[in-house]
Amino acid sequence: MRFEIEFSGHENIRSNHQKTIEITKDSHLTPQGDCIIGVCANYACADLPQNLKDKLKNSNSIITFSISVGDHNFTVEGKGHPDLILSHTDDIVIRKSDFVCPRTLAVNCDKASDLLPRKMVSLLQDPKTKGTFAITVD
Repeated sequence: MRFEIEFSGHENIRSNHQKTIEITKDSHLTPQGDCIIGVCANYACADLPQNLKDKLKNSNSIITFSISVGDHNFTVEGKGHPDLILSHTDDIVIRKSDFVCPRTLAVNCDKASDLLPRKMVSLLQDPKTKGTFAITVD
């Protein structure tokens, strides 16, 4: 199963957090939001289809995230968790840790926003830039 979320860039994108990656439906971003890689997303956790949420809540699920911006791609692998709440109405966060809250989409991910290629981050600092956050669960 594959599900795509579109998002936009923002001048305050820093992408230097060492434990998480976040996209948000919010249009405003302060420089303190250092894990955020995209704003104005068209989906948050609460908006995801139920069949996808069911797969995300399976601890045996391996989840692949593909972040595409222009000609650049960045892939992250994470795991599902039975305690995922998936109810946040604005945000999606993928985490290297196993911390779960309403914004958490996946845990035990192998990368965080600090590893995003700097060329991709530069592109995302332009509000006109569009990106895709694809979720694939087998």
